[in-house]
Amino acid sequence: MLSIRSTSRILKVANSRQLSSRWQQLRRPFSSTPPPPDPTKNKGPVSWMSLFLVGIAAASVTAYYKLERERRLEQAMRKVVSSESDGWSPNPEVLAKRKFKRTPWGWFPEEDAFGAAGKPAIGGPWTLIDLDGNLVTSEQFKGKWLLLYFGFARCPDICPSEMVKVGKVMDTLKEKYPKLHQNIVPLFVSVDPARDSLKALREYGNDFHPSYIFLTGAPDQVQAMAKKYRVYVSKADESPDGDYLVDHSIVIYFHDDTGDLADCFTQSMRSSDVVEKIVERMTFVPTY
Repeated sequence: MLSIRSTSRILKVANSRQLSSRWQQLRRPFSSTPPPPDPTKNKGPVSWMSLFLVGIAAASVTAYYKLERERRLEQAMRKVVSSESDGWSPNPEVLAKRKFKRTPWGWFPEEDAFGAAGKPAIGGPWTLIDLDGNLVTSEQFKGKWLLLYFGFARCPDICPSEMVKVGKVMDTLKEKYPKLHQNIVPLFVSVDPARDSLKALREYGNDFHPSYIFLTGAPDQVQAMAKKYRVYVSKADESPDGDYLVDHSIVIYFHDDTGDLADCFTQSMRSSDVVEKIVERMTFVPTY
């Protein structure tokens, strides 16, 4: 039989081995030997070459965006009706042969009469009817700057969007440029006089900025004004129930206080862009 002393010695050795094993287990997580690298993780910071390639890609995208925007702007302005058409519907053969010139006021037919400052011959005297049934002429707005838009009350999306944009422009001008704001009048001219009665326009106008003046007239009056402004207007085929849409130019004309065209604002422009252009035109001081 083992003596008590031998048994005690065996227990000490066993305890020593258990403690050593436990110490190794506790020590292992804190070992200075690093774990193998994870091949799926990023190996380091972005290199200069990758930054250079990203910069080239961003510049290419920006250049493409600008070219595409110019292309769409030109397409929009090519809807202008030539003086050789009837002023109510486009003359495709004439439009296809015409060259367009880019001016500070947008794209216009190259052979149109341009003044010394390069302004296209757009606009002229007109007579229409307001919502009270009174005759209104262009002469009555001399001394005021005009934001003129052609549309129709049953337009499902584009007209409301453009009119809301003009409303935002008016609110911004009132807040930031009150003196300019008080000299600007927004006008809406219906290109669908057959359906846009005074009552229909009055109800339509309730949804938009209160500063709007809504105008309509006899078909020949509207047609004459559309022709002077080179506005493209085309009635689509009627549905069985007699309903139809009207395709038209999407341009906001900006007239100065003498009645001359000062600028044109296309659909792609934001309200902030329009405000910037308006302030630029109204505060411009010639140096000659």
